[in-house]
Amino acid sequence: MSKKIGEIKEELANIQEHELSEFINNYMSDERSGVIKLVERASKKLQAYEAELERLEMIKKFEKQYNDCEFICGIDEVGRGPLAGPVVAGAVILPKDCNILYINDSKKLSEKKRELLYDQIIKEAVAWSTGLVSPARIDEINILQATYEAMRQALCKLSPQPDILLNDAVTIPQVKIPQVPIIKGDAKSISIGAASIVAKVTRDRLMVEYDKIMPEYDFASNKGYGSAKHIQALKDIGPSPIHRATFIKNFVLPKDK
Repeated sequence: MSKKIGEIKEELANIQEHELSEFINNYMSDERSGVIKLVERASKKLQAYEAELERLEMIKKFEKQYNDCEFICGIDEVGRGPLAGPVVAGAVILPKDCNILYINDSKKLSEKKRELLYDQIIKEAVAWSTGLVSPARIDEINILQATYEAMRQALCKLSPQPDILLNDAVTIPQVKIPQVPIIKGDAKSISIGAASIVAKVTRDRLMVEYDKIMPEYDFASNKGYGSAKHIQALKDIGPSPIHRATFIKNFVLPKDK
């Protein structure tokens, strides 16, 4: 007796991507219109899955190029542009056989996808860490130097220490480990992409916590970037302790001397 369409639909909803081919083979000869539509849906999912497998191989290009290095570390930062909050760097050493799908530039992923990937990355990574530099320190040394400082912090926390660094675009001063700067590396290297996700989720969670203390700036939504509501709050009530003084000059009147 053939399965009911509702049962087949539920089966499709619950199967893993690598099981799609078997699902299609099992039901492709079923002539019921509802099943035909489900098979078509499964075929589209399979196409997308196969395309992702191809992309995964492409973003392992640099990792394969430096495969003679035992520990390859991707490093990236988030938070160079916001008006408030720290700059955060992520550093991740993935296992050589890592096959985590959908790792990409964190900005190209939904919040839900980033959260899921963050959990998977920190579970499977050989090592991972973050570095954080405060708004006050950003004002003191400028955002570029603060970014480098956050990256060095993250690197110092790693155990084992990397043999080579794959960086998103930059070469970090005062670091003796060999470095490979890669333009738009968070979309071209699985290691840098993983680092960008770890940094982004870490910083976003922190800004949500700040929002609980200072809800007037809407940090949970804007993450410290200059949204209309955020800028209006700056004009109405002035800066908070986590605002970057050097970033908000256009929105806040100078204090009387």
